[in-house]
Amino acid sequence: MRLKSYEHLTKCALALALALSLPAGALGRQKKSGDVAKEQAAARKQAEKAAKVFREIMSVRDKAIPRELLENAEAVAVFPDVFKAGIILVGGRGGRGIISRRIPGGWSAPAFFKIGGGSFGPQIGASSTDFVLLFMNDGAVKGLLEDKLELGGEVSVAAGPFGRATGASTNATLDAGILTYSRSKGAFVGAELKGVVIDPDNERNEAMYGLTARDLLLGIVIKRPVPSAVRSLTLQLARYSRK
Repeated sequence: MRLKSYEHLTKCALALALALSLPAGALGRQKKSGDVAKEQAAARKQAEKAAKVFREIMSVRDKAIPRELLENAEAVAVFPDVFKAGIILVGGRGGRGIISRRIPGGWSAPAFFKIGGGSFGPQIGASSTDFVLLFMNDGAVKGLLEDKLELGGEVSVAAGPFGRATGASTNATLDAGILTYSRSKGAFVGAELKGVVIDPDNERNEAMYGLTARDLLLGIVIKRPVPSAVRSLTLQLARYSRK
């Protein structure tokens, strides 16, 4: 009985890893929804949650993201409640978030993206984690303008420093294309941000803006009203980064 139970858990873990390691766009294509109103409501909720995460992180002065890094960031991503699960040697993760890019005159309207991927290594448990990513150069942003971006692939990734003054702590991260921050809500043992893929959630972008993620990050003019709740993150970015 124990052997059968172990085999069942292994199959479940493999199925989870396979599902979450698929590019997020592939998962989106499998789920087709014609209800634009529902997508818009979900988009507003997603944007509000992301803005809340960023606001809470920046409200703790001694552990906030340094403003000088925000001043130099080309784009900022917030992925709240990214779910991670793992059993023995197999794990996976998945979630949704928003990304805003620095454009002439300020920050772009938040574009909706998905994050997903699998990882292998000793791990057990499940948790939910908030991620904030700073895209520090044009090379990192270029990946966002394509179909998908794999962290740790062509663009280097490093853990970002906290605190008011970055000083020498940033020297090791100056060459990193992406700086990452996380806030865990549960215990999890395993690799962080390895093999993670970020790709556009264009079903949601089309529903909210009538545009793609690439259009938004390039600063294409939006021709329809955008709820203030959706723009909440851009207002905060303008507050903490006034370059």
